[in-house]
Amino acid sequence: MRDHMTRGYDLAIIGATGLVGRTMAQVLEERQFPVKSMRFFASARSAGTKLCWRGQDVVVEEARPEAFKSVQVALFSAGGSTSKELAPAAARAGAIVIDNSSAWRMEADIPLVVPEVNPEDVDKHSGIIANPNCSTIQMVVALNPLHQVNPIRRIVVDTYQSVGGTGNKGVSELREQVELTAEGRADEIEPRVYPYPIAFNLVPQIDTFLEDGWCREEVKMLYETRKIMHAPNVKVVATTVRVPVFSAHSEAVHVDFTNPMSPAEARRLLAKAPGVIVEDDPSRSLYPTPREKAGRDEVFVGRLRSNDVFDNGLSMWVVADNVRKGAATNAVQIAEVLVQRGLL
Repeated sequence: MRDHMTRGYDLAIIGATGLVGRTMAQVLEERQFPVKSMRFFASARSAGTKLCWRGQDVVVEEARPEAFKSVQVALFSAGGSTSKELAPAAARAGAIVIDNSSAWRMEADIPLVVPEVNPEDVDKHSGIIANPNCSTIQMVVALNPLHQVNPIRRIVVDTYQSVGGTGNKGVSELREQVELTAEGRADEIEPRVYPYPIAFNLVPQIDTFLEDGWCREEVKMLYETRKIMHAPNVKVVATTVRVPVFSAHSEAVHVDFTNPMSPAEARRLLAKAPGVIVEDDPSRSLYPTPREKAGRDEVFVGRLRSNDVFDNGLSMWVVADNVRKGAATNAVQIAEVLVQRGLL
C-alpha cells in the first residue's frame, strides 16, 4: 500500500452491535487498517452500550442523519431501510459509505465491488459503494479468474447457507432448537426466524418469494453477478437453501464456458488467483467444508470436475465464511482499495 496508508482515517461502523458490525471492527483491527478515530453507531435501543476497540471502551451512539460530521469512511451493516435513510446523509457529510445491505446494489451509478474481481469500479463512486450479497461474493471470487480466460455463458448454483447469514438471531435459533431436540423436546420448537425449524432440517427459502416463485436471494445472485463481472449476458439460475450450519456458506456451482476447460486448467488458474485456495484431492477426500473454514477470509474451492450437461461444463464446490469474506472482510477490503487508489 502507498505511504499514505499510514496516515490514519476517521471511521464509523453503523450497526456496530450486530454480528457483521462486530466482525467489521475485528477485521479492521486484524488487518491493521489505519484508523485514527473509531465511532460506533446503532439503533436508539442499543445507544449507550459500550464496545471495545483496541483495548478501550467506546460508547455506542444513536445513528442519526446529523451524526456523521468528520467521518471519512462509514461502514454500514444496519439493514436496507436504515441505509436508505442514513447513507445519503453520511455521504453528504463527506464520508464514503460502504454499505452491506441490498439497498444500493443494483443502482446503476453505485459501484458493486468485490476487490479480487472489480476493484477499479470504486473509482466511479459518488459517495456510496455497495457490498454484494454474501453468496454472490464467494461465487464470483471463484469464477472470475476462469471467466477472464474463458468467458462463462451459464451458471447453475445451489447454495447451502448457514444461519450466520441471518445474524445473531439465526445462530441463537439454531442453537436453541438443537438443544431442545437433544433433550427430546423437539415438539416444543416454535420457529421465529425461519418458516420451519432449522435444526436437522433444510429450508429452501432465503429472503422473500417473488410472484414468479423465485426467492429474492436467487435473483440477487443473477443480477449482482452480471454487474460485478461486467458480464451482462451471463445466465444464472440459483436455488438458495438455509442449512443447520452456524457459519460459512457452501455452493455447488456448475458452469458452461464458451470453450472447453479441463479441471486441471481450472485448478492451475485458481491456484494463483487472489483470495482463492484450492483444496481438491479426491484420493484423500480433500475438499473444503464450512465447519473448518469458518473464521477464514479466503474462498475455498474443491471437487473440480468436468460435466457433460453443458457443452463445455465444469463443476465445483465453493466454501467461504459468509460473515467475514461474505460481508465484513469484503467491506474492509473495499476501504483498503480506496486507500490504495488515493481516494481517501
